[in-house]
Amino acid sequence: MTGAVHAIAMPKWGMAMDEGTVTGWLVREGAPVTPGQEIVEVESTKAASALEAREAGVLRRQVAAVGEVVPVGGLVGVIADADVPDAEIDAFIARHAKQAAETGDAAAPQPRRVQAGERWLNILEAGTGEPPVLLIHGFGGNLESWSDLQSRLAENWRVIAFDLPGHGDSDATGEDWSLSALAASGRELMDALGIEKAHLVAHSLGGAVAIALAKAAPQRVTSLTLIGSAGLGPDIDGAYIEGFLAAKRRKDLKPVIARLFSDERFVTEPLLEQLIRMKRIDGVEPALRRIAAAAFPGGRQALDLRSAVSALPMPVRLIWGDADGIIPAAHAEGLGRGTILTGAGHMAHVERPAEVAELVRELVAEAERAPALVRP
Repeated sequence: MTGAVHAIAMPKWGMAMDEGTVTGWLVREGAPVTPGQEIVEVESTKAASALEAREAGVLRRQVAAVGEVVPVGGLVGVIADADVPDAEIDAFIARHAKQAAETGDAAAPQPRRVQAGERWLNILEAGTGEPPVLLIHGFGGNLESWSDLQSRLAENWRVIAFDLPGHGDSDATGEDWSLSALAASGRELMDALGIEKAHLVAHSLGGAVAIALAKAAPQRVTSLTLIGSAGLGPDIDGAYIEGFLAAKRRKDLKPVIARLFSDERFVTEPLLEQLIRMKRIDGVEPALRRIAAAAFPGGRQALDLRSAVSALPMPVRLIWGDADGIIPAAHAEGLGRGTILTGAGHMAHVERPAEVAELVRELVAEAERAPALVRP
């Protein structure tokens, strides 16, 4: 009996992406690979990054050549066990090509707007499986920052990313921009989508939003994964907050966004253009300033949620990059289960998606095995 065959497919890094270009192979055909190992570099108009192996095996085929444009979901390479016959690899590639020709990109998730309370929120859904996973981004971000992690988690669950009010393509109207109001929007979104319970995965300011939601409605949160979360200490890079608010052009924004990453290769021109476009939407900049004034006055955090986290009944995991220059990893100390990722910055879920996805899977699996578990 031969082993399994696995596809390396072109990912979807954002709502507008429909294709990507292979820019370099990092592993030769016939070489063994391990989960998390970078295999091939690709780029799109939205981002540039390396695709990682999700399974152990051998890189049996480099299906796409360097310079080749591949549609989202298209086959880039094939990983399989060494004992899988070449004929089986050929048949796998042929089946994948036939399926792609028949379906195109029709199955790719598409964004939509949902009325949640008094606001319309922009969401992107992928995958199936209950209870779903809800992704909550950080200050100045949007749902596209979750693209890689969302696609990984969607292999097992229904995963919903959304733009917080005042961000992305969600409403930037309203008077209340407090943490409780942002948390209420998350709960209202769950109501609008008919979600009774969800696993929350949240980053930075989104972490504080998720904690507040879990504190207000613990019966609706099955597990809580916090990545570089706000609300757990007073320190924050105030220069980043002010620099983001002040930047009007890409060249001004670039050194600010670089503070988010350990590896500046993640700071792409398409990313900068996307953020500048968001800031130019009517109402977004005033909304961001009001959120920052409420959460980070004077370049310090006004949110104190440490005791709230300690009291939460659901399983909680904290993830931090050791090179996080925005919110220090020391804020995770004394709060139970935590994981520090070496060489990652504030955007650990972007720089290390495979590891973050595995940590989320572990926590979700634990919560689903013992939903009534009270975290020690």
